[in-house]
Amino acid sequence: MYVYVCICVCVCVCVYVCGVCVCVCVCVCVCVYIYIYIYIYIYIYITLLLNSSNILPTTKEDASAHVKMLWVRRVCGIIFVSCALVSGFSISNRTLNLMSRYPLIDGHNDLALKLRMLHNNRLNQINLHAMEKVSTDINRLQDGRVGAQLFAAYVMCTAQDLDAVRLALEQIDVIQRMCTEYEALELVTTSEGLKSSKKIACLISVEGGHTIDSSLAALRMFYHLGVRSLSLTHTCNTPWAKSSSKIYPFYIKETRALTDFGMAVVEEMNRLGMIIDLSHASWDTAWAVLNVSTAPVIFSHSSAYAVCNNDRNVPDNLLHALKKNGGLIMINMYTKFVACSDNANVSDVADHFDYIKTLVGSDTLGIGGDYDGAVKFPQGLEDVSKYPTLIQELLHRKWTEHELAGVLRLNFLRVFKDVEKVRDMQRQKPPGEIEIPLQEANNSCRLILRPPGPSMRAVSKNDVNVLRPLSTLLLACLFLLYF
Repeated sequence: MYVYVCICVCVCVCVYVCGVCVCVCVCVCVCVYIYIYIYIYIYIYITLLLNSSNILPTTKEDASAHVKMLWVRRVCGIIFVSCALVSGFSISNRTLNLMSRYPLIDGHNDLALKLRMLHNNRLNQINLHAMEKVSTDINRLQDGRVGAQLFAAYVMCTAQDLDAVRLALEQIDVIQRMCTEYEALELVTTSEGLKSSKKIACLISVEGGHTIDSSLAALRMFYHLGVRSLSLTHTCNTPWAKSSSKIYPFYIKETRALTDFGMAVVEEMNRLGMIIDLSHASWDTAWAVLNVSTAPVIFSHSSAYAVCNNDRNVPDNLLHALKKNGGLIMINMYTKFVACSDNANVSDVADHFDYIKTLVGSDTLGIGGDYDGAVKFPQGLEDVSKYPTLIQELLHRKWTEHELAGVLRLNFLRVFKDVEKVRDMQRQKPPGEIEIPLQEANNSCRLILRPPGPSMRAVSKNDVNVLRPLSTLLLACLFLLYF
């Protein structure tokens, strides 16, 4: 019996340290458990035979001792099997050690949106270490071995042409305050700062090009406020780029995949050193951007179209172009982008990693969970604390630690550094000053000032009343001269 108990203990240790397959662990431990039961019953049977031959003592005290021994062995068997099962489903030391050496850089998180929705951006009302009704807080980021987070300043498409810029500024503000008021967080704006941070590094991204209101000046101001990534669209077209989404048709403006002004946005982002994010952009727009951009681009929270045929995911030909660009696709955790249904598990997510790795290599992969933005996540990946579960699954699928170090961290650092290199090469290039044509902006709230005087859009009613009699007098004079 003791040999089998030792085997059970060894299995537990192997699972805990090395991440041996859970199924093997369960099978071995069940066999041990069955053996213990068989041993007990055989022992009882032999004991009864021996007792009937008066070979063993038959006193009441001896019988009680035998019963106690049987129960001790039974309890020991249950304990060993339970320990093996629990250790089999826990995260291995190998996984946690890997993620401690290479803390995850998560490409997309919408906690700032939840702060607006639930608390109106009032940070003094919350404890960011432990929050309810969200999938992200500091404690869970630490449990998930997240070393850096791109926090999205998201503005809904209904604000386009209205107060999208103001709302974006308010979201940038709450991210800045959040990341400077909490000791566990650190706001960073460079690849070097991201690499060297010993805290949870915060990068600010803006979700949706409608937030710049078709203004390169607004884009530059976002950069100076610390924004280092911009997704060109969200669920609506902008006047200069097309969205992948068709779920909100009343937000859609007719536009080309990428207009001349859209190209100017791409070029200005290259000049600034701001990462271009193509998640939510249409495939046509993504192709156009890849033809214009001199810097790598990312899909901050998208998955493989071949695995789940949702338009928010990326098809094979675009993945090949992304590989050539040196960019990155950061896999989304939303069930409908992972499994094209409301139900998914860790294996479904890992399938996207396996597929893209086989197609274009692991150096094109990252992780962009979309927590607190999407509404439903796979079983086992319910919040940001569960990222080690995904990494352990990939280890079970024979991914190397070198490959996973890239997925977790190094691939994004490479892309960010390459974007900064392009910026440095363009230091002598002047800022873009192109304005979007009025017919493309199609915005009734847009005030255009042209020297030396105001445009007719800015003429007041009083001015019109003064001009009306003058024009009448001029027409009368022309009439008299003619006759």
